[in-house]
Amino acid sequence: MGIDMQNHIVKIDNLRITYPTGNQEFTAVDNVSITVSRGEVVGLIGESGAGKSTIGRALVQLLDSPGKIASGELFFEGENITEKPQTYFQSIRGSKVGYIFQDPMTSLNPVLTIGLQLTETLQANLGVTAAEAKEKALELLRKVEIPHAEERFDAYPHQLSGGLRQRVVIAIALSSDPDLIIADEPTTALDVTIQRSILSLIKKLCKEHQIAVILVTHDMGVISETCDRIYILKNGQLVEQGDTQKVLHHPDQDYTQNLINAIPRLDKRLHRFPELNTQHQPSEAEQEAMAYLKEAHRVSPPQDQPILSVVGLTKVFGANSGFFSKKEGIKAVDNATFDVFPGETLGIIGESGSGKSTIGRMILGLTEITEGEVHFMGKNLQGDLTAQEKKQLREELQVIFQDPYSSLDPRMKVGDIIGYPVKLHKLITDKKRYRRVIEGLLERVGLPAASADKYPHQFSGGQRQRIGIARALALRPAFIFCDEPTSALDVSVQADVLNLLKDLQEELGLTLLFVSHDLAVIRQMCDRAIVMKSGEICEIGENEQLFTNPQHPYTQELLDAMPKVSF
Repeated sequence: MGIDMQNHIVKIDNLRITYPTGNQEFTAVDNVSITVSRGEVVGLIGESGAGKSTIGRALVQLLDSPGKIASGELFFEGENITEKPQTYFQSIRGSKVGYIFQDPMTSLNPVLTIGLQLTETLQANLGVTAAEAKEKALELLRKVEIPHAEERFDAYPHQLSGGLRQRVVIAIALSSDPDLIIADEPTTALDVTIQRSILSLIKKLCKEHQIAVILVTHDMGVISETCDRIYILKNGQLVEQGDTQKVLHHPDQDYTQNLINAIPRLDKRLHRFPELNTQHQPSEAEQEAMAYLKEAHRVSPPQDQPILSVVGLTKVFGANSGFFSKKEGIKAVDNATFDVFPGETLGIIGESGSGKSTIGRMILGLTEITEGEVHFMGKNLQGDLTAQEKKQLREELQVIFQDPYSSLDPRMKVGDIIGYPVKLHKLITDKKRYRRVIEGLLERVGLPAASADKYPHQFSGGQRQRIGIARALALRPAFIFCDEPTSALDVSVQADVLNLLKDLQEELGLTLLFVSHDLAVIRQMCDRAIVMKSGEICEIGENEQLFTNPQHPYTQELLDAMPKVSF
């Protein structure tokens, strides 16, 4: 690929990172060696918790306490930085090293506007004036294709969609023209068209300015189309490395082949995803949890009648009809109408900010409806409901949030997070059974029962998403809004979680409204799909028709932009 392997900007030798846990020590990264050259994109792949993000954080001394580098050496631009003081790392973070964090919500300051966060970074690292910083900030927002850049400049992080927040984080990372970019899942929350433009931008900067890039991602399509070389990690150890295409098409290790097999296919729908992890025998607690979930006796409408009907749903943000001025605002959802039938999975596809998540939040009552109606099991959710009906609806309608970290209370243990709604709704009164059900729910989503006594920060992103699924199940819902439920997961864990959702749907008769930017996941999970653009539904149909014979030009564009791995 024309890369000078002697021109290393990053060199990691036999890195070992440990976390003390009581009287023991957990090894997160074990004897890993990596090199990255100028103008090169290097990918780190592995299961959730494999140590990928830990390596990136170690390079800039951002390891979570009490993590430490137990042995090994780190070199940056030819200099040994292993023992450098914090002042050194503070001087290179943002200026020489740009970091794109996995979680855009928690990496942005919630009380500062997007514009202020960008301009402060520019002024601190480039020494420009306030006016120059604002001009460059707007230029960066346009560069990462944020629509209405001038309006978004004054917005706060919570006012943006997950995808828009991720683009802001990317803009901040690129702001000071760094020598190295550490990109930790940089396109996790982005739709495929923006993903393609962002990756093209990163690759262009990499080649034109000889920037080195460490790309941590679970998306094998992104790896295939972006990276020059890749490193495969498992349980903190290096399993395989080499040229990207050689490793993907002719892997030496069974583990690598299993990862590739777990990639969701775009060309045809499978009944189940091939799984990396073998099936296990359910414990008594898990059997107890499943019995608890099946106790919810409900009368569902006939299969040919919708369980959920959305009629003319519209949401306008920022509208103002004051005496002296009138502001029309931004129409996030425009006259959306569709039905969801019992036991089906309806997918929603569209660009970041197209209104996908807003529709789900309006259905759940988390966002106020501007116009339109939502009917669930024959009840108008905006009508006059009794206290008992409202309580029942809170049990029946649940959500798996896009961001598995900020949606979990960091001060509560996982068992309490899952169990709190159960206690609130008084679904279990026996303390012994309550504990068994909570532990069983954790085991059902692939986590050990002992996880109940830990806090969210002690888990990887993929493990936190499983906790979110367990919490959504705890109230025994009939309908779950899945808002990018696998966006934070690597392909093997994604396969496990999606198979889990399929199994739970079959066992419990769940109805799912499934939002995802990953068209291959929609292809595998959904019976029908809606395609949205700028708040409007532009196409809706059966999955087979949508993926083999799309009618709308925008649907065709999405399919064309999807990163692909040839099978």
